[in-house]
Amino acid sequence: MAKVIFILCACGIFVSCNKKIEWVTTTPDILWEQQDPVNIRFIKTDSVDAEIDISNPQQTIDGFGSCFNELGWTSLGALDEADREAIMHELFTPGFGANFTICRMPVGANDFSRDWYSYNETDGDFEMRNFSIDNDKETLIPFIRSALKYNPGIKLWASPWSPPTWMKTNNYYACKPSDDFFDARYHNDIKPEQIAGGEGTDQFIQDDAYLEAYALYFAKFIEAYRKENIPIFMVMPQNEFNSCQSFPSCTWLSSSLNRFVGRYLGHRMKEMGVEVMFGTMERPDPILVDTLLQDSESSRYITGVGFQWAGKKAIGTIHENYPDLKIYQTEQECGNGRNDWPGCCYSWTLLKHYLNNGANAYEYWNTSLEEGGMSRWGWRQNSLVTVNREDKTYKFTYEYYLLKHVSHYVLPGARFFPVRGTFDNLLAFQNTNGSYVLVIQNDKETETDRVIKIGEQIISISLKPHSFNTLIIDNR
Repeated sequence: MAKVIFILCACGIFVSCNKKIEWVTTTPDILWEQQDPVNIRFIKTDSVDAEIDISNPQQTIDGFGSCFNELGWTSLGALDEADREAIMHELFTPGFGANFTICRMPVGANDFSRDWYSYNETDGDFEMRNFSIDNDKETLIPFIRSALKYNPGIKLWASPWSPPTWMKTNNYYACKPSDDFFDARYHNDIKPEQIAGGEGTDQFIQDDAYLEAYALYFAKFIEAYRKENIPIFMVMPQNEFNSCQSFPSCTWLSSSLNRFVGRYLGHRMKEMGVEVMFGTMERPDPILVDTLLQDSESSRYITGVGFQWAGKKAIGTIHENYPDLKIYQTEQECGNGRNDWPGCCYSWTLLKHYLNNGANAYEYWNTSLEEGGMSRWGWRQNSLVTVNREDKTYKFTYEYYLLKHVSHYVLPGARFFPVRGTFDNLLAFQNTNGSYVLVIQNDKETETDRVIKIGEQIISISLKPHSFNTLIIDNR
């Protein structure tokens, strides 16, 4: 018999008409708590608020997850070992908490590293004789191993923020000096001669020797992590290739990335059994993606595209034009370090947007940060876990519980379903075991009744004000 799961923000067990319902709720005051299911009824009516279109299954879900970066691990390192293990257990143990199955990591430094580094800063070392991941053995490798201990099947992919500085036209890891958006106290001064390039330019030196060496750099990274028993299943060639930043970054023309993937990186990764996706794409222009997908060389290696930030405005067009192409949401927009309820509600709009436009995977950014979420380069971001270093305490944030409402129940292999009707503040899935998962928000100030049809079943449910909910209906 089919099993049906609805995701809202409320919890409980109810049996009616031989159907068992589990209901989980989160509000600003109640986190992941069982609720009395008395307000759930199976009814007969011709008037419904929303109907799940089960005749029209959409994309397959690869999974949900977050990122491994250095400040994530150093923040967790401030806690007692038992607390740190409890967090990792909650995040990664299958069927327990967040149930994360797919995660991202940087290739070298990112904006939430301890400081700038790459795996080879030896100028002119085209053969990568001095390649080393020793820095990662202090942070990223123990972070990832801690997760693999709870779920050895985590799928891990990687992308660089900046290549080694000697491979860049300005010989510097960043692109521009800090501005009002960033706190200059956290940023090293850039010399005038190092301010070069920007969006619409190549900061990577486009000579064949450099491109070949960079492809080798990726291969060395894959090999080094394999020696640590950490497999990387996929890479993307550059994080936000249009963005000139005052932290590790590197701008590329899409035509140059096309050449790099088609002639150098693609075949290297194919030989190693590693997938290549194009990204990460942070601009609303789908033509930037078409540059590679329409090319006879690079398109042979591209298995999908990763989108983040303003790239969300291009995802719909790319999904429509390439309906079978894999699409990843690669970095949820990062917030402001407040980790408040309005930020959580905005994250819900992002979740809906990406999944309604074909995303196969959805990934949060910072797994853990110290309270305030300050970057090495002076800006604040949200995280799933916040740590108070002084008193060695931690808490899971609202956004963690929002993501758990989906990731705990929607499993790899699930299918996404569109919704029809006047009420669309929900998401619907079907797991491979036949269960349906429905995620619903009530964003009203008052308790609100909703009538939802899925197949031949119609339920009426009363949702708490400002709530997210998960509902599970089991016909067996």
